[in-house]
Amino acid sequence: MKKTVIKSLSENFNSHSNLTDNNIEFWFARDLQHLLGYTKWDNFINVISKAKTACETSGHKIEDHFADIGKMVKIGSGTEREIDDIMLTRFASYLIAQNGDPQKEQIAFAQSYFAVQTRKFELVEKRIKDWERLNARQKLTLSEKELSELIFERTGNEKDFGMIRSQGDQALFGYSTAKMKQKLGIKSNRALADFLPTITIKAKDFAAEITIFNVKDKNIEKGNRIAWEHIRNNKSVRKLLLERGITPESLPPEEDVKKLERKVKSEDKKLTKNPDKLKEK
Repeated sequence: MKKTVIKSLSENFNSHSNLTDNNIEFWFARDLQHLLGYTKWDNFINVISKAKTACETSGHKIEDHFADIGKMVKIGSGTEREIDDIMLTRFASYLIAQNGDPQKEQIAFAQSYFAVQTRKFELVEKRIKDWERLNARQKLTLSEKELSELIFERTGNEKDFGMIRSQGDQALFGYSTAKMKQKLGIKSNRALADFLPTITIKAKDFAAEITIFNVKDKNIEKGNRIAWEHIRNNKSVRKLLLERGITPESLPPEEDVKKLERKVKSEDKKLTKNPDKLKEK
């Protein structure tokens, strides 16, 4: 997600926040509906319902975070009518974002925005980058699992996948998997992708997806032909990266994905344990 988009969304979400008399930050559901890209209230109510279930499951009272209200809105000709609305704490808003459509750019932003207990733009931006990297890594895991199963189905040899993946890395980085680990200072028993930046994780995933598609589409059966297909796809992805000024083997390693995942889960857990409440005891 571009920095300009994050900044714009951050300012938009900030402008719609409110404070109770006890200085508890909250959002109106009708405002959040549009902030999250939902055009129909009925569709958004379904997401709110899931969030309420998640709230109760996590051990919190729904009424502490979802307060039903009615408010007057203008409908034209100077007349008004009352509509249903809900006051939502940051925690409630976070749960709604967690249960929203992950394909929506606003949802991806909101999941991090409401999880971070500060409005500092830099922290929101950093968390979104972490979230994108974690998702890219999870996606690559799924692609490689599918490719591994496909190779075993076609060749009957479970060792073929490791060899073909390493040949793909050789084509993408100019180094084998083992050599890239040495270059980046990664232990031999750890996965290379756990330390790669998002761009090269996605590059590996893209090449794997093309290989999967072509193996199925062209009905490739032999291991050496699958290997050649994977090598060629990684070479094509490398060529594209180089044309755009990106040399994949020269990018520095990033934080261990496993540590990053624990950190993000810890932040989410803190939010779940200590959310602000609309109703004070």
